[in-house]
Amino acid sequence: MKALITGGTGFLGSYLARELVGRGDEVVLFDVAFNEGLIDQVKDKVEFVKGDLSCWPEVLDAIKRSEADIIYHCGALLSGSAEELPLKAYEINTLGTWYILEAARLFNVDKVLFTSTVASFGDHISDPVANTAPQYPKTLYGVSKVSSERLGEYYKGKFGVDFRGIRFPSVIGPGRGPGGASAYSSLVFEKPVLGEPYEVYVKPESCIPILYVKDAVKALIQLGEADENKLKYRMYNVNGFSPKAKEIVDVIKKEIAGADIKFEPVKEMVDIVNSWPDALDESEAVRDWGWQSDFDIRKTVMDFKEELS
Repeated sequence: MKALITGGTGFLGSYLARELVGRGDEVVLFDVAFNEGLIDQVKDKVEFVKGDLSCWPEVLDAIKRSEADIIYHCGALLSGSAEELPLKAYEINTLGTWYILEAARLFNVDKVLFTSTVASFGDHISDPVANTAPQYPKTLYGVSKVSSERLGEYYKGKFGVDFRGIRFPSVIGPGRGPGGASAYSSLVFEKPVLGEPYEVYVKPESCIPILYVKDAVKALIQLGEADENKLKYRMYNVNGFSPKAKEIVDVIKKEIAGADIKFEPVKEMVDIVNSWPDALDESEAVRDWGWQSDFDIRKTVMDFKEELS
């Protein structure tokens, strides 16, 4: 199997590359720059192609030369940057997805796996959010993901491109770094493992759905291997676990002696986090392709410690 990963040296793309290489797959990473940090373990076992998703010739050439059997489309301009650079976000996120789908059609790529987000739903929706809940995002990042979902479904219906995708909650793991209102859900694990203090900028009762990065990788691969005849949808919600911030802190303090974590809520961040759903209904993924996450809070702490040791 030969896979091309857009955003290949980013957070999720790097973990996905590591897993695919470990399985014996050939892996091509497509990204605007080579970020060696997270990909270091397998950098000599992957091919890197420098390119910009907003540039049609570069996307076309990369997919043609890769001869990929499957594309994992993880590349995107994230929420904060998208609000600051809306035109660039449209070019990378929306046009970029169109370019990926069109190139997949032209070169007969077997499957395109797409990464979407809980941010595609917006607010004023009930918990847990159903797989078919109306999508009215409040950010350009969310808008770009919804439009990309619809593009993928169009290419499936019109041209037969095997488009499949997952709406992820906050994906956490070592190396995710700061940025975005959901970053606390990852840094609250990472900082204590590194022996550093951390101030949580949401309230103890704040709650968002969280998925450990290795579960996110598992979900993408599992959906890619699922029987087409059993898939009722092209897009699926995946939830993971939905703890309150205090629940996370309590487990971390139990598992890491001397963990220095305090709550210092910041109103702007609290308001953003509180506008998100507490959970995604993943029952359709469980039914159609046997999805089940492996990581709870404690296992997540343990794996952070192992990865960062």
